[in-house]
Amino acid sequence: MIGYIIIGILIVLALWLLFTYNSLITLRNRVREAWSQIDVQLKRRSSLIPNLVEAVKGYAKHERGVFTEVTKARTALMGAKNPGEAAQANNMLTGALKSLFAVAEGYPELKASENFKQLQEELSDTETKVAASRQFYNTNVLDLNNSLEQFPSNLVGQWFSFQKEEFFKASEQEKKDIEVTF
Repeated sequence: MIGYIIIGILIVLALWLLFTYNSLITLRNRVREAWSQIDVQLKRRSSLIPNLVEAVKGYAKHERGVFTEVTKARTALMGAKNPGEAAQANNMLTGALKSLFAVAEGYPELKASENFKQLQEELSDTETKVAASRQFYNTNVLDLNNSLEQFPSNLVGQWFSFQKEEFFKASEQEKKDIEVTF
């Protein structure tokens, strides 16, 4: 009788271990999938930027510093290898794009251009998708990290060397209010 109880306990422990391990694998894969969605949107954004820069360049030939910063930030974003680097490059690019749009504000004929309007709309749509992807990613990171910290799944996480993931964070500059003047 005691043998059956021990076997029953071992089976329950084995099933719990299997369930917890598979749950952690699922969470880790969701984080990876969510990161790939951010990556897709950031690449889409980076693909739009050369067209936007060229549209503005035609009107604002003397604004070389702005174009250099946008290009440098885009290159950093394309070369990012992890969420931390991507977040930092994304923040740099956001600042550079604000400068680019500030330059564009000084050229009414550019703002009236259909191509420029279309690029602005595409970039705005992409920004919305990036924000949604970041939120989805951070939700999945939260779920994984919670599982890796909560008992008893933290034991399985340690046994199988699961690692906590880092959140995709906004910079202090991105948190500031944007001033709109008419």
